[in-house]
Amino acid sequence: MAFWCDPADTANVQPTLAIVVRLTRLTDTSLIVHWFTRDHGLVKTVVKGARRPASPFAGKLDLFFGGEISVVRARRGELHILREVMIHDWREGLRRHYSSTLLAAYFGQLLELAVEPEHPEPLLYGLLQRALDHVTTAAASLRALLHFEAELARLLGIAHHQRAADLCLQDTLGSLPASRRTLIEQLATSDSLRSPKP
Repeated sequence: MAFWCDPADTANVQPTLAIVVRLTRLTDTSLIVHWFTRDHGLVKTVVKGARRPASPFAGKLDLFFGGEISVVRARRGELHILREVMIHDWREGLRRHYSSTLLAAYFGQLLELAVEPEHPEPLLYGLLQRALDHVTTAAASLRALLHFEAELARLLGIAHHQRAADLCLQDTLGSLPASRRTLIEQLATSDSLRSPKP
């Protein structure tokens, strides 16, 4: 089991679930991993040597992987050190179709715009988990994208019954991920191809 660990207070460690929402190359061998956690919201960790074949993290850090993490918090700043990870959800189905990968990435991008770093958002964590699990087992669809936006607007308290969720989100966040337009077009085409012909 993994724990969120503050070196100054190891007596009060607690486990936290987390999902990888972004990977950034730091050096030839190291990564910055962005997690959406159940108990601490958006968290960034540095993983030294993650890209080495013999790394204990080899094969455990990829987009949308979910599990439990142990993090040593930095004394300054928001870039912490990943100590341990135990993956429970590999979500291999997301990699079978390009549109599924794009939609999952959009979910993560939208949440990164919507929340403050290291602010607990357990309901939003649950929304992301359900959305990724759905896209893992079902084909990506425009309906899934719109449902995610509607649920996000509702949980943020900005939904309006006479206004589309994406417009409510755009008004509040200032913008939506740039990938949305292309994603909408691709999903609309995919949905039309799957629809039965009259």
